[in-house]
Amino acid sequence: MTQCIGILGGGQLGRMLALEARRMGYRSLMWIGGPNSGPADAADYIIEDDFDSEAGLAEFLEKADVATVEFENIPRSLLEKVAAKIPLYPNADAVATCQHREREKQFLHENGIPCAWFAVVDSAESFAEALKNLPNDGGILKTAEFGYDGKGQRRVSKSDDAAAVWAEFDTPRAVLEELVDLKSELSVLVVRDQNGAMATYDPAENFHRNHILDISIVPARLPDSITEQTKEIALRLTAALEYVGILAVEFFESTNGDIIVNEIAPRPHNSGHHTLDLCETSQFEQQLRTICGLPIGGTRTISEGVILNLLGDIWPEGGEPDWTSILKTPGAKLHLYGKHAARDGRKMGHVTFVAKTRAEALVQAEAAKVVLGIGS
Repeated sequence: MTQCIGILGGGQLGRMLALEARRMGYRSLMWIGGPNSGPADAADYIIEDDFDSEAGLAEFLEKADVATVEFENIPRSLLEKVAAKIPLYPNADAVATCQHREREKQFLHENGIPCAWFAVVDSAESFAEALKNLPNDGGILKTAEFGYDGKGQRRVSKSDDAAAVWAEFDTPRAVLEELVDLKSELSVLVVRDQNGAMATYDPAENFHRNHILDISIVPARLPDSITEQTKEIALRLTAALEYVGILAVEFFESTNGDIIVNEIAPRPHNSGHHTLDLCETSQFEQQLRTICGLPIGGTRTISEGVILNLLGDIWPEGGEPDWTSILKTPGAKLHLYGKHAARDGRKMGHVTFVAKTRAEALVQAEAAKVVLGIGS
């Protein structure tokens, strides 16, 4: 019987998972791989050792009955060591695929999942060759590993000096992707249990600021045909990974009507925070249900709304923003992540605006942005 949930990682996603675990009667252990920055305080036990620590591994395996991840950049070797001793969901192969852009793109291509044109490059010469085949609109050069929130990326064009760009980019391997003319950015959460049963949530419509999620509108303002297409692709992808848990699939909708997968996240996701206040079952409860062998919960959207991300940019030195206007807004739900220090671009919290319509919630979110000094 599961008593303690082992969580690899120590950010806000782990915090919300630990809080949900406590509500459901489980204890939680977070192995955070370094000094506690705040969110891990929600766990019953914390391991701060580096992820290559044998002592940390021994303690984790001693206390945890089942393991999961709250961010994907966990060393594959550690995932495999954990999985050899206790159940790990999602599996090590799924996490390793999603944590590495080259493996992720190859997986999509091999399984017939629509994605943008790409080429794998590992030298100035292979990059120059790839640029010759790049569509005329240009592309994005991305590091193969450790990229998120726009990190490890740069815009490129066919006319760029390949040797100079490659030397400046300074990475052993990268993925060159064509630039997609965007109509919208979407995400779909899929939950899959240990028996292969699956369910999807309604797509979220996402808007980014400086490559970091700013606002999500739920449900996305899409025709039914596009909604069903994104869900079908997400389900097919999840099954191909033999995945257990919550999976977030990020999509691009191009101006010519194509729906393509941009990225996959093997964990609860920033664009899924609406499930805490707008859906029958939150993404965090679903993660716990699946890894503990419980039935999948309902995924129905019960209220329309908007999520507004709160980044460290708006935190005054030595204090925090005045939340009065937020808390006076009917239906507004403030979630703060308990981080010890704010900095530009750091995710510090979010607000869910629950309203009768998406339009009303969006007006509330835009008004909050003005009050809090959040840019467009």
